[in-house]
Amino acid sequence: MLLHMLSLRSLVVVIVATSHLAARRAVAAPCQQVPADLVLHHGKVVTLDADDHIASAVVIRDGVIIAVGDEAIVARYAAKRTIDLRGRMLMPGFNDAHTHVSGDARRYIDLSAVRSIRELQAKVRAKASELGVEEWITGYGWAEDNFVERRLPRRGDLDVAAPHNPVVLTRAGGHSAVANGRALQQAGITRDTPQPSAGMIEQDAGGEPTGIIRERVDLVSRLVPAPTADELRPSFVKALQAQFSFGITSLVMADESAENWTEWERMYREHPHQLPRAAVQIHWTDEAALKAFGQRSGDGDVWLRVGALKVYVDGGFTGPSAYTLAPYKGLPGFRGTLNWSPDSLYQIAKAAHALGWQMGFHTIGDGAIALAVSVLDRVLHESPRADHRDYLNHFSMLPPDSTLATMARDSILIAQQPNFTYTLERRYQQTLEGSRLSHNNPVATPMNRGIRVAFSSDILPVGPMVGLYAAVTRMGRSGAVYGANERITMSRALRAYTSGGAYLTREEGTKGTVEAGRLADLVVLSNDLLTVSPARILTTKVVLTVLGGRVVYERDP
Repeated sequence: MLLHMLSLRSLVVVIVATSHLAARRAVAAPCQQVPADLVLHHGKVVTLDADDHIASAVVIRDGVIIAVGDEAIVARYAAKRTIDLRGRMLMPGFNDAHTHVSGDARRYIDLSAVRSIRELQAKVRAKASELGVEEWITGYGWAEDNFVERRLPRRGDLDVAAPHNPVVLTRAGGHSAVANGRALQQAGITRDTPQPSAGMIEQDAGGEPTGIIRERVDLVSRLVPAPTADELRPSFVKALQAQFSFGITSLVMADESAENWTEWERMYREHPHQLPRAAVQIHWTDEAALKAFGQRSGDGDVWLRVGALKVYVDGGFTGPSAYTLAPYKGLPGFRGTLNWSPDSLYQIAKAAHALGWQMGFHTIGDGAIALAVSVLDRVLHESPRADHRDYLNHFSMLPPDSTLATMARDSILIAQQPNFTYTLERRYQQTLEGSRLSHNNPVATPMNRGIRVAFSSDILPVGPMVGLYAAVTRMGRSGAVYGANERITMSRALRAYTSGGAYLTREEGTKGTVEAGRLADLVVLSNDLLTVSPARILTTKVVLTVLGGRVVYERDP
């Protein structure tokens, strides 16, 4: 009996002890840390959400943001890596909605940093020595505005540097180039060559070609031997990864052939989660080619997708050949050029719309803008499609009020480059005047009309800081202000450079803000863009870039 009582007492003790342990575990469970991959805290987290919420900490797991809040949330998570932001600004990664990325052939020279014609000649001379005689030399990125000589390079400049090589060097922006005598000779361009229908072969006072070709760079570049994909691929991948140093985590490739889409697929397959998210605009050739391509806008995944259909309606101001409603300053009767007749453009838009494509038309002059909007309006009314998201690339001039009204009514979007106001200041001064000059690359006006605007660089330059600076100050390189009423707030500019691009590619539900459930694409900056003086915007550096929850760029101390 005693033994039985002792056993019963022991059983009660075990039950009570077990109950106490279970109770302790129940109390402790909410305090247990949740696994996470990355925590960033002690910063100014600019979420750019609907309420402009400012936080201090972000938690990431499996490539997605799982929590955003104050410092109190940090203790709830056990992270593989924790980064102290030390008060710096964190925001969504930049989304460059119109850029160009490519690989470099062995014959190519990067001219973006060249600051004189003598320096340009030195680079050409060195490349000629490297390649040997008769080999083509190409390059990109020079701009006469950057040269101490303050003039365009000419054929004679290149002849001195490379007398035994054909040379063609494309200006920054891609709308003009300079060729040497040997290149012109091989292209059959002489004083008697008729002017192309959509461009210009510049001639000197005696009628001889100067080497400058506007818009129709292909008259010469078509002769350059095409590099193989294998030759281009390593530098192509490197150029894509270089976007991270600018804080760019997503981009829209502004122009690509349908044939080269497979190369993009290969790069993203061979470098998973190592390249910025990309939407690739496909260049229009004809309806048969579009059908043969077999895909359309939106196909793909969160890393790589097919973008809009690219159609060049007019040229650019670096030519100049942008199509304007009124003649250029100092050029009576000259209004630039159209690449398509109104009916041809309508037929293209109608065919693409019927195939389910989103359209992204290149329109720089106000005449091209007005034409493209009228064509899109006609197509959309003949065959309505909800949420089409057709858009205009560039929008470098303010079109008539009636055109703006149509864009707002039809929800036609804009991929804008506010940085052009800064970098192309002298070109606008030379070609525009009055309100056309002051409203170059309008930002506030279309936004205030309810037209969605996404920001981008068109690589002039790539980094977002120049675009942000120009958007909030409307200043050119000289410090002159162009249309103060086109200024916008920094908060508005940041949205255009993040969620604006996400909306353009129908991804606003997955990226573009710092919120739980969004892709963990983030950038940390050296300055607080919401409070820093305008002059310091241009010197703001990217400290850290996070893509899909992984740190892909860290700036050296």
